[in-house]
Amino acid sequence: MILQNSSLHLFIRIYKSTVSLSLPSLPRRLLSSHFLSIDASCPFFGSLRTMASHIVGYPRMGPKRELKFALESFWDKKSSAEELQKVAADLRASIWKQMADVGIKYIPSNTFSYYDQVLDTTALLGAVPPRYGWSGGEIGFDVYFSMARGNASVPAMEMTNHYIVPELGPEVKFTYASHKALEEYKEAKALGVDTVPVLVGPVSYLLLSKHAKDVPKSFSLLSLLEKILPIYKEVVAELKAAGASWIQFDEPKLIMDLDSEQLQAFTDAYSELESSLSGLHVIVETYFADVTEEAYKTLISLKGVSGFGFDLVRGAQTLDLIKGGFPSDKYLFAGVVDGRNIWANDLAASIDTLKTLEVIVGKDKLVVSTSSSLLHTAVDLVNEPKLDKELKSWLAFAAQKVVEVNVLAKAQSGHKDEAFFSANAAALASRKSSPRVTNEAVQKAAAALKGSDHRRATNVSSRLEAQQKKLNLPILPTTTIGSFPQTLDLRRVRREYKAKKISENDYVTAIKEEIRKVVQLQEELDIDVLVHGEPERNDMVEYFGEQLSGFAFTANGWVQSYGSRCVKPPIIYGDVSRPKPMTVFWSTTAQSLTKRPMKGMLTGPVTILNWSFVRNDQPRFETCYQIALAIKDEVEDLEKAGITVIQIDEAALREGLPLRKSEHAFYLDWAVHSFRITNSGVEDTTQIHTHMCYSNFNDIIHSIIDMDADVITIENSRSDEKLLSVFREGVKYGAGIGPGVYDIHSPRIPSTEEIVDRVSKMLAVLESNVLWVNPDCGLKTRKYTEVKPALSNLVAAAKAVRTQLASAK
Repeated sequence: MILQNSSLHLFIRIYKSTVSLSLPSLPRRLLSSHFLSIDASCPFFGSLRTMASHIVGYPRMGPKRELKFALESFWDKKSSAEELQKVAADLRASIWKQMADVGIKYIPSNTFSYYDQVLDTTALLGAVPPRYGWSGGEIGFDVYFSMARGNASVPAMEMTNHYIVPELGPEVKFTYASHKALEEYKEAKALGVDTVPVLVGPVSYLLLSKHAKDVPKSFSLLSLLEKILPIYKEVVAELKAAGASWIQFDEPKLIMDLDSEQLQAFTDAYSELESSLSGLHVIVETYFADVTEEAYKTLISLKGVSGFGFDLVRGAQTLDLIKGGFPSDKYLFAGVVDGRNIWANDLAASIDTLKTLEVIVGKDKLVVSTSSSLLHTAVDLVNEPKLDKELKSWLAFAAQKVVEVNVLAKAQSGHKDEAFFSANAAALASRKSSPRVTNEAVQKAAAALKGSDHRRATNVSSRLEAQQKKLNLPILPTTTIGSFPQTLDLRRVRREYKAKKISENDYVTAIKEEIRKVVQLQEELDIDVLVHGEPERNDMVEYFGEQLSGFAFTANGWVQSYGSRCVKPPIIYGDVSRPKPMTVFWSTTAQSLTKRPMKGMLTGPVTILNWSFVRNDQPRFETCYQIALAIKDEVEDLEKAGITVIQIDEAALREGLPLRKSEHAFYLDWAVHSFRITNSGVEDTTQIHTHMCYSNFNDIIHSIIDMDADVITIENSRSDEKLLSVFREGVKYGAGIGPGVYDIHSPRIPSTEEIVDRVSKMLAVLESNVLWVNPDCGLKTRKYTEVKPALSNLVAAAKAVRTQLASAK
């Protein structure tokens, strides 16, 4: 399919000779017959975007994580703000150019962010909490990154579900304080690309927010609509004056279970904005799930709105609602290309869906789109030379999904690329029949799990008593979550070993030395239950996926988690099993260096599932059960090797909770069951820990209890100790529990007094015999200059509170 169309040769010659520009360096896969009309008057092939195609959003980190490295360099004061802005501008330009070159008609702008789009909206509205000392004017990097990361004197704002949560109340003085949306629209326009500026919708922004400290929960955040809408009007007016003809409001909260007051807020907001929106085409975009019937009725009735975007990958019920009635004068942005996974689109099935919709809304009002922003996918398959040809044919990263959208739009307009469709059908057939996908023994073992709920033989209080006799831990035992700082030297050792520049013996020697240093440091700090620091691990999911069957790995398949933090999710393409032990060697090596308990560190099945690109040809729970069986084998091997404390992290269990409440029970049932499968066979004296972070856990506390872990360490400090309110409300938790006492996502070092205060608050609602003292999360992203004093203060605080408790007896 490389330059096989003679008309494309002609196009290239005409384009190059007319505008004296070299052909953009497109991936070869993109240089098939995707260009239909010729007009050299506009750079970046802008006039070719005649098909009804739309992209909700695009990854912003860059194909080689350029933004990550630029951010971290800036934070470390190794580069200037101007250098960071230059990297960002280059990335934005390349993204807009790529979409324009392919032929996308509706190209988004303002989806780029230095941290996240909700924080960007907080900056736009000037909703800066007073503790950051902002005195007005355009919000700069100092205030912006202080809100995201904290600084030496004040902590960061809460992060949940990978965004910085706005803190709002009646005293907030909203003001137009960030002109980012306008600046990026103008920036794209100067490059010859007319974009669709994207704003987080006003109602979703308020529903994504929380009450600021000391604001009563009875205060309605939606009452702030009247204060923020004037700023939205200002933004819209400036965009209109700059030449924008389309604007996109992302209103993801419309797919949630909303009450009548919340739905009315959408009606009220867009009615208020209607006159400001006059003369513009406005898209309201939803994604990640179906919309309810009530929300659908509200959405399609909004004033001043020209079109509506729906996730039709996860929205079969939404499709039924559209079939039941859609406004004849509105555009439908049909999200048929999956924005949250990396499998190639079933083009034939998508065409069938589009034909159905065309009958309802008409060809001129139908726009082919992604189901959500492509932010959640890897960037470009071109950067994956080591993936084998068969597997690669099954995949589509963000760049390929942009092509899929345009190919579908062309086909819908009568210009079907037969070769592209044929290749797609062959790839789908290959995947369905490939022997590498199915392992009958694994399928049978997973099917057999349904006959038991896999609970340990005795209750947790009896187990804790048996474990204490063996471990002999002090009251308020201290521990860390698992990882220690990953230094440049350590990363270099792993990189050189992977590139075969050093021998296995040299690699093992280097990792052993790192473990020795970490163990020695913890003993010097007098931490009670130790970890080996995970120096051999690149990522808590990828490390295990590399050692399990049914997984594939990318070289550059990075996806933003939050801020500059990126993960490289494994691809689960087939049945999962564990060929051999994965962690036993390193755990036993670490245990041999100390007489203190050494935790065996594993990632749980639900987190491996939720932080991977998961096969879409069988239910997720079936894949999760297969992973659980693999982790079960590892747990039992660790126990046999003498490891008496084993932590099975389920950091992403809450994250995978469906957005619709009606689907919660089913998910939690199989997710919790999967965790119990991993450890139901161990002895009472083996202490099973788990760890959770990044989320609000209050609404699933009973499922957490049902996991039946002996000890849970859980994020607490960054969420304003929200977790403790559950126990204040009377929930009884009989297992060990370590609510985090300081936020590791910030470089700030907590004082001993601060940690003592946090532990004292915990003891007001938790028994001293079950409370553990630990950070919020792993220390991988921190520096030793931060970790050593923070952990020293943590241990000192635990000892101080022990002394207080002893003297109170």
